[in-house]
Amino acid sequence: MNKNHTYPNFPISRLRRLRKTPALRNMFRETHLSKEDFIYPLFVVEGSNIKREISSMPGQFQMSVDSVLRECEELQNLGLNSILLFGIPETKDEVGSGAYDANGIIQKTLRAVKKGFPEMLAITDVCLCEYTSHGHCGVIENEYVQNDKTLELLAKEALSHAENGADIIAPSDMMDGRVAAIRKTLDENGFTETPIMAYSAKYSSALYGPFREAAESAPQFGDRKSYQMDFGNSDEAMREIALDIQEGADIVMIKPAVSYLDIIRRTKENFNIPVAAYHVSGEYSMIKAAAERGWIDGERVMLESLTAIKRAGADVIITYFAKEAVELIENR
Repeated sequence: MNKNHTYPNFPISRLRRLRKTPALRNMFRETHLSKEDFIYPLFVVEGSNIKREISSMPGQFQMSVDSVLRECEELQNLGLNSILLFGIPETKDEVGSGAYDANGIIQKTLRAVKKGFPEMLAITDVCLCEYTSHGHCGVIENEYVQNDKTLELLAKEALSHAENGADIIAPSDMMDGRVAAIRKTLDENGFTETPIMAYSAKYSSALYGPFREAAESAPQFGDRKSYQMDFGNSDEAMREIALDIQEGADIVMIKPAVSYLDIIRRTKENFNIPVAAYHVSGEYSMIKAAAERGWIDGERVMLESLTAIKRAGADVIITYFAKEAVELIENR
């Protein structure tokens, strides 16, 4: 050892001491994952006894309501009590009317889940892209999404979800002013206690590809760059989050997660509010695909990725890995 090194506390200070054994490493780990950290997304379709695997998302399925109920039982047996519901209707139209239909797929699912599993926290995605024939998140005129006309429909959808048992409303459309419109409608109809988890910094990302297969929501023309955020922007995310908080958001979300850890950290440092992060379909599928080819240890990469999201500042993580992660955590 060179005695002229520039670390005068060595050999007295040796940081490796607390890394020597598994017991020491576990005791002094700064960030721990637990089952309470996770929200599990589910894709619901019409029909019965359907559990159809999504080709680009191994281990994930489109499910009918009865299959969702069986899934809820499995989740609760694992100690997972939070789900995020996405609906895929049988028919679509220009204004996504299935999104706010009293007997729509999400409304039926909510009634069934709250009857069979009243303690399950049911969060609903509020958007129109799964329900519109054009695949965009709002009303289209001249091939452009009309912001203010879309707000009326999003508020109707949110109210319909709340009336059928949704515990948290999660608007994902990225229209300006949608949190205020939803909060006003919920409050005027007696749902003052229903929280809003806003997709506040939702980036226009190539990592959503598998989700669009799962939710059957790919746009039929153009893209979503006029309403989702540019991935080069960070300060804009802070403005979006500040506006959503002012409008009444109770939880703010960053999406995607791993590619936007800096946004999660800035959000946590700048705003005194719960932060959610969506570990999106592409992030999930890349790990799955590489693991299937033997290029990585899938379980280790999964836990490392989820830990990084929490370490960055996320209070809750929406992830398709929730069941696998909890099983590994509990076994440890």
